[in-house]
Amino acid sequence: MFKKIVNIVVLVPLGVILIALSVANRQTVTLALNPFDTADSVLSVSAPFFLFLFLALVVGLVLGAAVVWLSQGKHRRRARSEAHEALKWHREAEKHRSEAERLAQTNLPAPQN
Repeated sequence: MFKKIVNIVVLVPLGVILIALSVANRQTVTLALNPFDTADSVLSVSAPFFLFLFLALVVGLVLGAAVVWLSQGKHRRRARSEAHEALKWHREAEKHRSEAERLAQTNLPAPQN
């Protein structure tokens, strides 16, 4: 329920903002990738301005996510190695526990005083 409320509180205003941005910036613009000849149609793209804005937003999100993912690699590597070590120690404890149970079930001679 809380997740649904948070989604509504975040996604509805975000959707309204995106729709308003799209309506306000729907005129066609040309993105020319040839700085020497802007009339060159091979390296130019014409589209509504909001598409370029959304494309820049998506590219920024993807690049940011990639940088964060790459920078956290050492933490993921450490977590994997610690999980492997914890599993190793868990197996060692299980081995000792089963050995102790086996020894407890064998009949030991009574101590003589």
